[in-house]
Amino acid sequence: MRLTSKPVLCNYYVTYRCNAKCSFCDIWEKPSPYITLEDVAQNLRDLKRLGVQVIDFTGGEPLLHRQIDQFLGMAHDMGFITTLTTNGMLYPKLAERLKGKVDMLHFSLDSAHKEEHDAGRGVACYDFVMESIQVARRLGERPDILFTVFRHNLDQLEEVYRTITQPNKLMLIINPAFEYNAVAVGEQLTEEELKYLSDFGKRKGVYLNEGFVQLRRDGGNHVNDPVCKAASTTLVISPENELVLPCYHLGAKSFSIQGKLRELYLSPEVEALKQQEGRLPECEGCTINCYMQPSFAVEVNKYFWKALPSTLKYNLHKGTWKRMI
Repeated sequence: MRLTSKPVLCNYYVTYRCNAKCSFCDIWEKPSPYITLEDVAQNLRDLKRLGVQVIDFTGGEPLLHRQIDQFLGMAHDMGFITTLTTNGMLYPKLAERLKGKVDMLHFSLDSAHKEEHDAGRGVACYDFVMESIQVARRLGERPDILFTVFRHNLDQLEEVYRTITQPNKLMLIINPAFEYNAVAVGEQLTEEELKYLSDFGKRKGVYLNEGFVQLRRDGGNHVNDPVCKAASTTLVISPENELVLPCYHLGAKSFSIQGKLRELYLSPEVEALKQQEGRLPECEGCTINCYMQPSFAVEVNKYFWKALPSTLKYNLHKGTWKRMI
């Protein structure tokens, strides 16, 4: 049973440029422009009319954009729930400008040890994350730690939880590394390791979407009975001001927006592509978290029920449920 036909999320890529070189990401390798304030203003108005509730300003490294605070402020003032994930390198310099404009602020951290975290990120950013935590807390912000889990750093969860997130009263978000389109960013987690994550996710101050765990146990999305609703739940806007379908990672088709996002999204050509969500050959086995999370939220199935407790836990912690009613 489908709960809503409206999209709920926009992944808005402000640029593909990044000041890190993460070993599990290729976005930073792409040449890229920066989005413009004029386009953002028009697109936000259309996103509001389409029913979108959450705007994730992403990248690349979103804080590289000099107007990122204006984008977040505009979206926040329009009633959107705003999210932003950063490696922390620029946050201490921009924190005052960002204060009160980000509902879900995530600092990426994959190890309790500087050398291991910096090696995975391809740049020395651990110290910036530690500084960002203190700056954010001093400003009254409530950031989260986003921990991307691979087999090689699974043993670091306990120490990050015990020495970083709990002492600082931060939510630890467990983000299992995902696979798509025959692209594997690391060895698949075993059943024993998935059980460890599930148990860990039940702790106070920890968020793990159990739907992610179930999907991995089931072998990911299956094109004959797709759980993925990427194209109908999520709008992806590129730095070139294009609507990308069905998702960023496949990017099978892109359309120039030209100030007409709502009209474009509701056009017959885009509607036809939305009908193929999760059914393309490249979608087989996909486990991309940022598209599965909204997919689990709009259709009542076993993933909906798996995801619901952790979703409620996080939204109650952040207080964002009040703005979604």
